[in-house]
Amino acid sequence: MDNNNQLQKHYGLFTAICMVVGIVIGSGVFFKAQDILNYTGGNMWLGILAWLVGGAVMILCAFTFANMATKYVKVNGVVDYAEAVVGERYAYMTGWFISTIYYPAMTGVLAWVTARYTVTLFDPTADVTSGLCMALGTLYLCLMYAVNVLSPRIAGKFQIATTVIKLIPLAAIVLIGTTAGLINGNTTAAFSAEAAPSAAGGLDLSALLAGVAAATFAYDGWIISTSINAELKDPKKNLPIALVLGAVIIIVVYVLYFIGLTGGATVDVLRAVGSPAAFRALFGSVGGTLFNACIVLSCCGTLNGLMLACTRSLYSLSVRGQGPRPAMFSQLDPQTNIPSNSGVLALLFCAAWYFYFYASNLTTPTFGVFSFDSSELPIITIYAIYIPIFIMFIKKEGKKQRFKNTVMPALAVLAALFIMFVALYAHGIRPYLAAAAEGRFAFPVLFYLIVFAIIMSIGALFYKKQNQG
Repeated sequence: MDNNNQLQKHYGLFTAICMVVGIVIGSGVFFKAQDILNYTGGNMWLGILAWLVGGAVMILCAFTFANMATKYVKVNGVVDYAEAVVGERYAYMTGWFISTIYYPAMTGVLAWVTARYTVTLFDPTADVTSGLCMALGTLYLCLMYAVNVLSPRIAGKFQIATTVIKLIPLAAIVLIGTTAGLINGNTTAAFSAEAAPSAAGGLDLSALLAGVAAATFAYDGWIISTSINAELKDPKKNLPIALVLGAVIIIVVYVLYFIGLTGGATVDVLRAVGSPAAFRALFGSVGGTLFNACIVLSCCGTLNGLMLACTRSLYSLSVRGQGPRPAMFSQLDPQTNIPSNSGVLALLFCAAWYFYFYASNLTTPTFGVFSFDSSELPIITIYAIYIPIFIMFIKKEGKKQRFKNTVMPALAVLAALFIMFVALYAHGIRPYLAAAAEGRFAFPVLFYLIVFAIIMSIGALFYKKQNQG
């Protein structure tokens, strides 16, 4: 192979760690902290445990994929890992899920989150389910699509800038919020407050599982960082270190941020209003507004990165001759070298999932019992997709280096199974029991699985048609 066509190994360990942290930390920690407090009834200890359990799952899975990256040097991303250890068909179905559900659903959620923090930036009491919020989210979707398709260079620079900006409110809350909370007693009071006890007494497992499900959204994105292995110096050593150490840093930052919020507002206020209340209390009206503006920019950065991934996800299948009309969706724009046709379809997928998420979070959900949380369930599904990859990796490489190739992947399988159980409980059993007590029916995960099955069946039909000969 011509060396001029090979990626240069110009990333060191420190850069790799920064990339892992920058990819994962986005908008999730800002609004999922509020969700976790609500799920746990304001119990800070239980909330921290939810962050730690979710982080442990991330570390186990990240280490296993990092290990794969050191063995399959030319492989880039979860679809290619699936192809290397499971097979072409499974890799295709994984890519189809990512293209039609995973990336678009996450992008739709981020559009709404960005719009939400924008409207509350100007009016803390604004209705985040209003038509204005929906229109603003639509505008953000279109804007980020335009930036990525029309000017990739600007999109790249914007991503770098927002990575730095997103750390400002986190660092401020960790340092100033924690210090202020210890001085004014708010943090001590938050940890001493008595939350609603569980029905069985002791640890409220139901609340913990719901909190872990919420935490998975904030930790999402680490898998993308494995794509730098071809450009990393000494990847067999540095990539596992970067992924694991980066994951530890993220967990520590998230937990300290969660604690620091209590320095600016009581648990009850945080449950009702969220992070902006703590910003305004700690830094005043002007300072709070500036910090909220940093959150908006942070959300925009995450949205920009997800839109970039969306515009290329269907293209990655098309260049393999797979999916709908591969000849059309594998075309690159001659001016920007961007898969513009793939991008248009990706935008439509994002818009559909955005509308669904918005409509499902209204006071009276548009879809009624057919409403489910599209911010968490697609992420949890990707963990289910990891399981065959981990198992086949053990089968293929398990006899060599037992700890790295057998023990750690086996633990990752258990972690992924745990996340699946969390989904069943948090989005199935728990809402079912709550609704049954009121004489209603609710089992959100069931309706998600129906949508999932329909979309995946469509993808399977394309694959069958293209491989029937």
